[in-house]
Amino acid sequence: MNQAYRTILDEARAETVVKKSRFLGQLAPARSPEEARAFVSLTKTAHWDASHNVWAYSLREGQLRRYSDDGEPQGTAGLPALEVLLREELTDCVVVITRYFGGILLGASGLTRAYAQSAKAAVDAARIVTMAHCQTLRVRCDYGFYGRLAALVPACGGTVLDTDFAGEVTLTLRLRSELAASFHARLTDASHGKYTAQFIDEGFHADR
Repeated sequence: MNQAYRTILDEARAETVVKKSRFLGQLAPARSPEEARAFVSLTKTAHWDASHNVWAYSLREGQLRRYSDDGEPQGTAGLPALEVLLREELTDCVVVITRYFGGILLGASGLTRAYAQSAKAAVDAARIVTMAHCQTLRVRCDYGFYGRLAALVPACGGTVLDTDFAGEVTLTLRLRSELAASFHARLTDASHGKYTAQFIDEGFHADR
């Protein structure tokens, strides 16, 4: 479960019109079935007068994928929306596509294209980010070594989060977990074993 993944930062919306039918694509972060269903429920309430509120979600935990055609012909709405999320390699998100019927029937193939197009438009409007498993580390050193340490962090693929200048320098950094061993080794080598990095925590964070 430490593998990097793509998701969205916040909600995104986009509107498309196909033969006078309005399709509102609404994409939101969701890390559990409860969060996904809550967004679906809120959207249905907001668009209670719509012809359909089709939805789909993809979750990282358990690789859970669900969708609903919400009254559209089976396989023409929810599944195409879900396939867009999978094709874009997005997870931990839910999309709801609200349709206001414009009076012209689209047919099965037309519906499939319209719902896929609406989902893709919402994805294109979203801020997509890669989440990587990272470690947060802390290094304490004297002022004489600080310059080398400050240069070593980005050289090892890390980011400085905070630097405290007191009696000694305390530097807090974050880097991808797979780079941690290399950083420890290079820190030991650069300081001739004088300084080590203290583990603070780990978790997923937006990659640089």
